[in-house]
Amino acid sequence: MIVQILLLLVGLALVVFGADYLVEGASSIARRFGLSEFVIGLTIVGMGTSAPEMVVSFIGAFEGNADISVGNVIGSNIFNTMLILGLTALLLPMAVTPENRRKDIPMNILIVVLLIVLGFKNTLFGLGTDGLSRVDGAILLAVFILYMWQAFSSGKPEEQKADEAPQMKLWLAALMILGGLAALVFGGKLFVDSAVGIAHALNVSDKFIAITILAGGTSMPELATCVAAAVKKKGQLALGNIIGSNIFNILLILGGSALIHPLSFAGISLIDLGVLLLSTLVLLTACFVGKKNVLDRMDGVLFLLIWAVYMAWLIVNL
Repeated sequence: MIVQILLLLVGLALVVFGADYLVEGASSIARRFGLSEFVIGLTIVGMGTSAPEMVVSFIGAFEGNADISVGNVIGSNIFNTMLILGLTALLLPMAVTPENRRKDIPMNILIVVLLIVLGFKNTLFGLGTDGLSRVDGAILLAVFILYMWQAFSSGKPEEQKADEAPQMKLWLAALMILGGLAALVFGGKLFVDSAVGIAHALNVSDKFIAITILAGGTSMPELATCVAAAVKKKGQLALGNIIGSNIFNILLILGGSALIHPLSFAGISLIDLGVLLLSTLVLLTACFVGKKNVLDRMDGVLFLLIWAVYMAWLIVNL
């Protein structure tokens, strides 16, 4: 147990350092090619920090363990929005652009609704067991490709400010991104493996492990990246990272997992999916309530309270 705790701390340290390098490298690439920080966060950083979720969910699919694949993604998305954005908003109130409010956040809601409809279509139409078939997986992957194409093609370029620091050399920025991602993935896996070992020693279920320990562990890159972005006052990068990661998790990771092996929703409750949908709706509502177009500290407190209540419900229903 002591060895696992030490490995968990080593994994956490790698995640923190990796996130710092990833943010620096990605921000430099964004400035050089005129892409907005949000688009970089939505695509490169969002997909990169979701690599641990992909590893865990694909392995779960290969092993036929739907509770791990589905629970990891649902738990990770709730963790991302409620805990990570909540903590980030406490550190740095984040501006929400009209495009975020009009397109990106509503798209996140629609993708969650699509997941619920596909996952529970059998109950709705009396067809049998709930879950995602290989056809459903292909639909999710097709939507992912279309969304990524649209994100890159519509990203508005940002003008470089006169007093902005000189641009980092391209090869160095790329090296920082690759090194940061490597540290995030390796550190995240080390963290997850250690956390799962500790959880199994405490005799808790696969679903509980997936939604709490695995979801939290595989979301460590997002947490570290968002905190690093907040410290560097790059709120749009943090917001883009969370929305991009959530979309990536559902469309690519669950879509790919369902292609590998059809995923049953038998171990997932309507409460789990309801909280997932609620997290996206609360994010949109926060853009209009309180300080308009800003995720402020009060929003952060609300997000954290919702996450805490959900975690308490999971623990009570072990």
